[in-house]
Amino acid sequence: MRLLQKRRAFPRILGSERAFLADTLRAETTGGLILVGVAVIALVWANSPWQDGYHHLRDAQLGPLTVEQWTSDGALTLFFYLAGVELKRELVVGTLSRISEAVVPVVAAFCGMAVPALIYAAINLTVADGKPHGWAVPTATDIAFALAVLAIVGRSLPSALRAFLLTLAVIDDFGAILVIAAFFSHGINLLALVASLALITAFYFLQRRRVRTALLYVPIVLAAWWFMHESGIHATIAGVALGLVTRVRPDADEKRSPAERLEHRLRPWSAGVAVPLFAMFAAGVTLGGDALREMLTDPVAIGVVAGLMGGKIIGILGGSWLTARFTRAELNSDLAWRDVGAVSVLSGIGFTVALLIAQLAFADDLAQIERAKAAVLVASLLSALIAAVLLFRRNRAYAED
Repeated sequence: MRLLQKRRAFPRILGSERAFLADTLRAETTGGLILVGVAVIALVWANSPWQDGYHHLRDAQLGPLTVEQWTSDGALTLFFYLAGVELKRELVVGTLSRISEAVVPVVAAFCGMAVPALIYAAINLTVADGKPHGWAVPTATDIAFALAVLAIVGRSLPSALRAFLLTLAVIDDFGAILVIAAFFSHGINLLALVASLALITAFYFLQRRRVRTALLYVPIVLAAWWFMHESGIHATIAGVALGLVTRVRPDADEKRSPAERLEHRLRPWSAGVAVPLFAMFAAGVTLGGDALREMLTDPVAIGVVAGLMGGKIIGILGGSWLTARFTRAELNSDLAWRDVGAVSVLSGIGFTVALLIAQLAFADDLAQIERAKAAVLVASLLSALIAAVLLFRRNRAYAED
């Protein structure tokens, strides 16, 4: 009787996938380091004697939107476009195209979003001044920031661990996109939405007809983004939709697919310009003594910190272990559960998407936005520091083997 072969929880990355992963990690790592630097500049500026200049610049009107809105609704759309492309690539030709290998990171990502949300909701539902509608803030993981930490302290860690973190983050980004679309869209303008969807459909058909000229694509993309913004749905959703309809399989006469070509061209702009610009005007939170004291008693801040620092660990590590325990999946032979535990701590770095959701969840309460953002920054910093220590120890253990 032939023994059933166990499915791997963390698949090996071979051939073209390994090369693609390496390229992605290099670009995201560089972007993560830039992101950290810009966030520090924003924090220092917002807490300096020149903080009025920071707030005036952030709130300055530039055409139909403020500078802050241009970065959150505009620049961040590029980040979400690449997230959509990456998700489609994983679904069509990557790890997620193999159901047996996708199940563990999918379950881990889902649990890594659900458990922080439940912890936040439990805290805010049990107090009189709680704000449970902010449950989505601690659900996101910042892949650029996380990969930057992993690159600095984890050079000897197995590539399977990096692959797991990347896959986890792709699914996490998609979950955040669904949350934004489902819960933070108000007053839908159906005509504008139909116009945006029609333009996205036109983009899809141009892809199928193998049209390559930017003279057609650029106006369609810009118009699709604007109509999505005017529809009442967050404009970044247009970026995701466009990413999902971008062709990821190369033709016989192509060395690279359109998705690969566009990623190669656009990722530096996303990692080096778009996301840092968003961070510049989202991370500038006042962290004076009064603000920090308020965080200690504010249920929103407590829920965000507990969700990111505790919920991510319970959700990702617990979801991975339970899936491997009760299915035929097994941990990759190159990894130990301590590695997965360290990465689950690292996933508590919320930052980019968490800051965006904080702005959306508390749009009518500027003071609460500031406290929620401060909590995201504190939780992300603590998660990064603790994960760095754990990953450094694991890195040293692998280097000595």
